[in-house]
Amino acid sequence: MICRRLLATTIRTSSYAVALIVWQSAALGGAITVRDAQGLRSALSRAQPGATILLAPGHYGNGFQVERVNGRKDRPIVIAAADKQSPAVFEGGKQALHFVDCNFVTLRHVRVVGCALNGINADDGVSFETPSRGMVFENVTIKDIGPKGNHDALKLSGLRDFVVRNCVFSGWGGSAIDMVGCQNGIIENCQFIGKEGFSQSNGIQAKGGSEQILIRRNFFRYAGQRAVNFGGSTGLAYFRPKPQGYEAKDIEVVGNHFVSSMAPVAYVTSINCRVCWNTFVYPEKWVMRILQEQPIGQFQPCQQGVFESNLIVFDRRVQVFVNVGPNTRPETFSFRRNAWYSSDGNRLPSLPTAEINGVYQVDPMLENADTPDAKMRSKDQRLSEVGAHAFEM
Repeated sequence: MICRRLLATTIRTSSYAVALIVWQSAALGGAITVRDAQGLRSALSRAQPGATILLAPGHYGNGFQVERVNGRKDRPIVIAAADKQSPAVFEGGKQALHFVDCNFVTLRHVRVVGCALNGINADDGVSFETPSRGMVFENVTIKDIGPKGNHDALKLSGLRDFVVRNCVFSGWGGSAIDMVGCQNGIIENCQFIGKEGFSQSNGIQAKGGSEQILIRRNFFRYAGQRAVNFGGSTGLAYFRPKPQGYEAKDIEVVGNHFVSSMAPVAYVTSINCRVCWNTFVYPEKWVMRILQEQPIGQFQPCQQGVFESNLIVFDRRVQVFVNVGPNTRPETFSFRRNAWYSSDGNRLPSLPTAEINGVYQVDPMLENADTPDAKMRSKDQRLSEVGAHAFEM
């Protein structure tokens, strides 16, 4: 009996010691594994720079409000699946996670499914002069959001120095990624897959004063009416930090592969946005649009876009190559070294300005053209430096 009591006491003491060590580790920025929503909320409430919160496989519900959780640039706080082959699932409700005024937090290897409002929301807490910095979203899958209306898979407002990498977006209402007043960001190696039954206005939208965003090596298939939308029609109160005369500026779209969409790219009240070394396969109506969705006077006209070294395969659905709206400056746009191939005729593109060194009617002989594994079988040297396959980091 005495031995049993001693053993029980030892077990209780040992369990308490382990729990204390784990709590102290998390408080000091170490690693902790959580197994349910309550455990995750508890871990987030005391996470310090350098902490790693590992999510055991399972369902964690929705409605997480993550406020003012702050890592450091050299010691971010990481929230990640304990087993990346069995990622944690956030499902249902209005939205899965809302990061408010957080800095240097990484979210990795999770799934978000079936939210009505947004999948994941990250913003600056409406403190426009102090943006949220260093947010990273890696290997995150977000699907079935909305399904209709202005409901975004990943909504970002007032972020700087952020990264969205290796993520998959499938089925959404508004934008797969919607950026308002975001600067110095990278979106790379992601997939944007439209689904029947979802309204899908845009794949990626950068507006409200967004600038210096790099959109690199992504795959878009049926990814909205505008797969990439530079700009928009943001309410003046939402610009970060305040309106500067443009919706979007200095955004680069390079090395991406687009399949379908009414217009794969749209320049909207934007300045100096560049689209280079991309592959476009069968746009549904236009190759690109040049639009002004903010009033002249308060905003500069859409201008100085660059469209260069792209490969475009089109058919009779494209009757107007560039849709130009009023109050824009299409004469300031540059077209250089693009390769255009009409698969059902011999039509040449009609563009707002004369193209320099364009290539016409050279069949790229695309293989698996509607997949991320598309390859160009043509060995024609005139195509060696155009399209997504030619892009180098």
